Amino acid sequence: MLWMPAAVAQKKQIAQAKTYIKSGKELDKAENMMTTLLKDSANMNNEKIHLTLFDAIRAQYEQVNEKMYLKQPVDTAQLFVQAEKMFIALERFDSVEARPNKKGVIKIKYRDKHAEFLNDYRQNLFSGGVYYVRKGQLDKAYNIMNLYIDCARQPLFQAYDYERNDTLLPEAAHCTLYCGYMMHDTPKALKYLSLAMKDSIHADYIDQYLAHVYNEENDTTRYLETLNRGFLRSPTHPFFFPHIIDYYNHRGETQKMQSLVDEALKADSTNALFRFAQSTLLLNTGKYDECIAICKQLIEDNDSFSEAYCNIALAYFNQAVEMDKKVKLTRSQRQKIRQLYALSQPYMEKFRELEPDKQQKWLPVLYTIYLNLNLGPQFDEIDQLRRKN
Repeated sequence: MLWMPAAVAQKKQIAQAKTYIKSGKELDKAENMMTTLLKDSANMNNEKIHLTLFDAIRAQYEQVNEKMYLKQPVDTAQLFVQAEKMFIALERFDSVEARPNKKGVIKIKYRDKHAEFLNDYRQNLFSGGVYYVRKGQLDKAYNIMNLYIDCARQPLFQAYDYERNDTLLPEAAHCTLYCGYMMHDTPKALKYLSLAMKDSIHADYIDQYLAHVYNEENDTTRYLETLNRGFLRSPTHPFFFPHIIDYYNHRGETQKMQSLVDEALKADSTNALFRFAQSTLLLNTGKYDECIAICKQLIEDNDSFSEAYCNIALAYFNQAVEMDKKVKLTRSQRQKIRQLYALSQPYMEKFRELEPDKQQKWLPVLYTIYLNLNLGPQFDEIDQLRRKN
């Protein structure tokens, strides 16, 4: 076997790759040959290898693009794959070209030409990100959107001043936030946070994703700040108010819950969610008649509002339990207790019907009701359920 000097072998590979590119065949081989050469640090400054690699990738991009234009069967994702690789190849080449030579001199010959070429294709990176999100390929979506945004800091594109001129940057950052949130990758979610916050059109979505991210990180301060910001901007949005209420409720901060409900009702006094929250506050503070009145109105407006049935049932049930705690009860008091349990029964049974999976809410209540009302068959059925749990 003849020994071939490395330089000769290298030239032969470059020549072979150029032959592939010229023929338009086996372009992936040409790409792989140049990629392999660049893995050797001794070849990193070789202009011909970098440019041949780029030509191989561009030729693949053009073939995919032509097939799409001619409406021939083609994998759309390949257009974005090749576009991404073109940017990576020329950005890497630009960073190599920007290094000073042995004499300390920097000679940049290709930057303007390459930047002008890639600028015309940059929209494909954004489109690729949107495409991958729709396909649920979040890691790919993140990577290509990251590349799109990163162009703004690349010296290769300094003449285009994307930070000032590209109005899609905030939306691209919003996309990276979404991908990071969905992948449970906090660093990725927050990488372009300040830029994403400039996407005012999708502000509500952004704050939802952020709230989830901060909650996963147990950052309660930022979690609550984000929820409050979202609520102040969009008080009737279905996400922010319930999560703030839940946050305060778990901490027993009734006064803060009341203030929030008051603010919400100022924004929309007819909102069913706000009125229900008010009824729950009334229930928790023992104002049972007011709670019942609100919930009956909610049911009148929507007879499938399951939680309203539950609140009414609990308003009657809690009164019965409170009275039953007394040591000595008169006959009239005992009758009143039975009456309250009887009033609670149909509402909790309706709640059970609407929410069969929420046993933890209706099972113990119905157990107590059936026991106190001496309802044998109903009690036996609910007791069997209780024993299974």
